[in-house]
Amino acid sequence: MQNFPEPIATKPTIGRSQLVQKTTSALRQRILASPAGEQIGSLPELARDLEVGIVTIQQAARILEHEGLLEVRRGPGGGYYGKRPQMADMERMLGAYLCGAPGSWREILDITSLLFNRLCAAAARSHDEVLHSQLQQLRTRIARCFSMDDLGDLESRLQEILFQMVNQPLFELLTRVALGSARDAERDDAATGTFNLSIWREGRLRIIDAIASQDPALAHFEADRQNRQVLSIPFRFDRD
Repeated sequence: MQNFPEPIATKPTIGRSQLVQKTTSALRQRILASPAGEQIGSLPELARDLEVGIVTIQQAARILEHEGLLEVRRGPGGGYYGKRPQMADMERMLGAYLCGAPGSWREILDITSLLFNRLCAAAARSHDEVLHSQLQQLRTRIARCFSMDDLGDLESRLQEILFQMVNQPLFELLTRVALGSARDAERDDAATGTFNLSIWREGRLRIIDAIASQDPALAHFEADRQNRQVLSIPFRFDRD
């Protein structure tokens, strides 16, 4: 009987995009397992360790740079250094994703309303005296607001204080992205109306008073009652 040699086992081939994705995942794990700012290796070292080509490492590195996880330093002492993404990096990426897969105005408004309600309720649980003092100072400014020109700055300042009172980075990120999407989304006909500055002002004052009284349920109620009018700033305004 004739003997035939055993077939030689070969590694399954994977596509180029899959290889880059796999390499990106491996580099990401290496970065997150090391302290921020630590060098994870040079280009040749990483290519050798991961058994891929230099071009594959470079493509994976560009993805991680965009994610805010990698810094490429050139010259003496250069190499690939791990880092941690900043809030602005994550907000920009999520915002870009939503631009590519936009929801309806009503859908975005519902999500934003839910998050803002929770933000106000959580802020009412804060016992930080400094932030409560800043909130009261802002209340005075809002009570004196009779110009649409001041509304944007006051609303932004209110959100910043609330985020500091809550101090939950993931919650802050999701809320910022949702608020940004609500501002940028194209409004449908049902969302177009007349924004009244006095309604915004009185509503914000009630929210601040509820937070100052450290009543989460009341803060949630006041936010739920007012935030749709605040976020649905349309194309024409009533000035009082």
